Amino acid sequence: MMLLRIGRRLAMLLAVVFTAASLNFLLPKLAPKNPVETKLLQLTESGGALTDIREIVRAYEEKFGLNRPLLAQYGSYIKSTLMLDLGWSIAHYPARVMDLILRALPWTIGLLLTATLIAFTLGTLMGALLAWERSPWLVQALAPAVMVLAALPFYLLGLVLIYLFAFTWQLLPMQGGYGLTTLPGWTWSFALEILRHSLLPALSIVLASIGHWALAMRGMMITVQGEDYMAYAQANGLPPARRFFSYGLRNALLPQVTALALQIGHLAAGAVLVERVFGYPGLGNLLFQAIEQNDYFVIYGVVFIIVLMIATMMLLVDLLYPLLDPRVRMGGGT
Repeated sequence: MMLLRIGRRLAMLLAVVFTAASLNFLLPKLAPKNPVETKLLQLTESGGALTDIREIVRAYEEKFGLNRPLLAQYGSYIKSTLMLDLGWSIAHYPARVMDLILRALPWTIGLLLTATLIAFTLGTLMGALLAWERSPWLVQALAPAVMVLAALPFYLLGLVLIYLFAFTWQLLPMQGGYGLTTLPGWTWSFALEILRHSLLPALSIVLASIGHWALAMRGMMITVQGEDYMAYAQANGLPPARRFFSYGLRNALLPQVTALALQIGHLAAGAVLVERVFGYPGLGNLLFQAIEQNDYFVIYGVVFIIVLMIATMMLLVDLLYPLLDPRVRMGGGT
């Protein structure tokens, strides 16, 4: 049964990836003019690095066979995409799209994944405690401030933090992943510099996200406390800590985990403004620059990676559900 479940989820993952790749190919074809071809022609007519542009045109025509039938072009595109060959960047030729994504992805994962997990952990625990009858006074005191911060978008809170910590007090760097004069390397000093540059963007994400997680968890925890198993656990004299973690928090956690998976999958999309405000060299900043420069290959590549991340995270969460709640496994759901 477990192998069948995994097989179905893997088939769904492949179907999502195949659909995303197909849309990336078909959407430009539905336009009156192919936006990629139009952009290349504009660059050719405007002069500049004419040789490079002609090389891109030749590579583009050879790769997708623009003089061949649409079905043959589609087959070539799907084959290349499944091999993660996403083509060349128009703005940074001869750099390949996948190379640009692989250079930016570790920055986004290191910053946003860490900040999201911290916000999820703190917000989920705070929300559960807010609904618990023995909630600590510190949680109750911090709740209003956390809820107010949740109403602010990441980038606006980031601008406030830049003004306070980088401009006024000059405690932390204003932007970038590391100093302009710093040579990257596997050293402790470089790691500490990366950490200093990531504190402000990470703090803006954490402060603006805790309230959302806390509010959602509070509602789920209130619902769970009315269940029969919570009353049964209390009637059996179980310690409050065990009732809170094993019976309350665990059963209220499933919707939070689903939301976390979607949030992680959307890291690159949600990082655009945060990384742009702080000049952080991640995937969101790469996508923003590609949109500014009409670098369609990079845009399509980043969108494809975002879809792939979302589908992969949903697969992992679906496989983890039986570990979080045995009822999923016992129910034999698919």
